[in-house]
Amino acid sequence: MDSFTLVIVSALASTIMAATMYLLHRASRRTPCLLDWSAAGLSFLASNAVALLAMHAKLPFLVAPGIANVFYIGGHYLILAGVRRHLGLRPRYDWLAGLAAAILLLHTTSFAHGPVASRLIMLTPFVAGINASVVWLLARQPQRAMRDSYLPLLLVEAAFMTQMTLRAVFLALGQPVQLTFLGNQIWQTAGSVAVLTFLSLSTMCCALIVIRHQELALRSASLTDSLTGWFNRRALLDMAEREFQRHRRSGEALHFLTFDIDHFKSINDQHGHAAGDAAIRHVTNVAAQALRGYDARFRIGGEEFAVLITGDGEARLIGERLRALIENTPLLVDGQRLTLTVSLGMAACLADDLQWDEALRRADQALYHAKRHGRNRLSVYGEDILPPQAARLA
Repeated sequence: MDSFTLVIVSALASTIMAATMYLLHRASRRTPCLLDWSAAGLSFLASNAVALLAMHAKLPFLVAPGIANVFYIGGHYLILAGVRRHLGLRPRYDWLAGLAAAILLLHTTSFAHGPVASRLIMLTPFVAGINASVVWLLARQPQRAMRDSYLPLLLVEAAFMTQMTLRAVFLALGQPVQLTFLGNQIWQTAGSVAVLTFLSLSTMCCALIVIRHQELALRSASLTDSLTGWFNRRALLDMAEREFQRHRRSGEALHFLTFDIDHFKSINDQHGHAAGDAAIRHVTNVAAQALRGYDARFRIGGEEFAVLITGDGEARLIGERLRALIENTPLLVDGQRLTLTVSLGMAACLADDLQWDEALRRADQALYHAKRHGRNRLSVYGEDILPPQAARLA
C-alpha cells in the first residue's frame, strides 16, 4: 500500500475517532474525557493533513515534519489526558504545552535534520513514555468492575509502545536503513499500518470504557437511594441473600440492625418536608460515622433504615454507638438546633433460619419493642424481647 493511501486511510480513522468521541459526549455530557479523546482524533487528523500537504507542496522543515510530529505526539498525549480525567486526575495540559515546545525545539537541532531514521529514534521515547503512562494508570486501578473494560486499551497501548520501541532499537543498532520522508519502505509502511491499527482499536477501546462506566453508573443508581446515598430495598434483596448464604457456609455471625427516626412526622409538620429530608440525610451521615466501612446500609422506607452487621461481639456495641452519636449530634434547622433520636431493633440470623428475612422480621419486632418502651433505645431480639415460646415460659 502506498504512503498516500495510508495517510488518507489514517485521516479517515482519525476523523472517525474524533466524531465518535464527540457524538458520545453529546449523548452523555457528564463524561468530559470524551472531549479529550475527540481532541486526540483531531490532533491525529491534523498530523495527517500536514503530511498530505507535504506530498503536494514543499513546506518548511518546522512544519513538515515538525508541526506534523507535534500533532502526532499530541494525539497520543490527549488519549492519556482523557484516561487521567476519566480516573479523576487532572489532564495536565501544561505538560502537553511543554511537550509540544520540546518537540519543536528538537526539530531545530542538526540531529533532527539528519536521516528520517534519526527522527524516528528521537521521537520514540516521547510516544513510548506516553503509552507507558496509560498502561501504568490503567493497570493500577483497583475497581474490579472496570478492569475488563480497561484491559483492551491497556493492551493496545502496550502493543503500540512495544512495536515502536523495537523499530527504534533496530534502527539504532542494526544495519543502516535508507528511509525517505513519506516513503514506501517496509519500515515506514509497517509504522503507518501500526498507527492506523492503533487509531481504529483505541477508538473502540475508549468507547468501551465509557459505555461500561455508564452501565455501572446506571446499575448503581438503580440500587442506591438518591437522597442518602445508601442502598435501597432492591439492593437489600440481593446483598442480604448473598451475606446470608456466606453466613450459612462460614458460620460467621450476621445481624440485622433496623432503626427509624423518632417522631419524624412532627418534624415534617413543624418544619416542612425540606427539613424532613435534611433530617434523613443528617441521620444517615451521622450513622455512617458509627458504622464500619464494610457494613452494608440500606434505606428501606421513608425514615426507616437497615444495616447488615457481620462478625461476633460487636453488633450491640455498634447499635448503641449509633444511637448515642445521633442523639448527641443535633441538626441545625432555620437557625434552631434540633435534637434527633432513633429507635433501634437488632436480631441475629439463627442456625434454623431458612431465609434471611426471618432475621429481618425479628429485628423489626425488636424495633417496635424499643418504640413501645420509650424510644431512643436499642432492643435486641432474644435479650430485650424474648421469642414467643420463651416468653410463655417466662
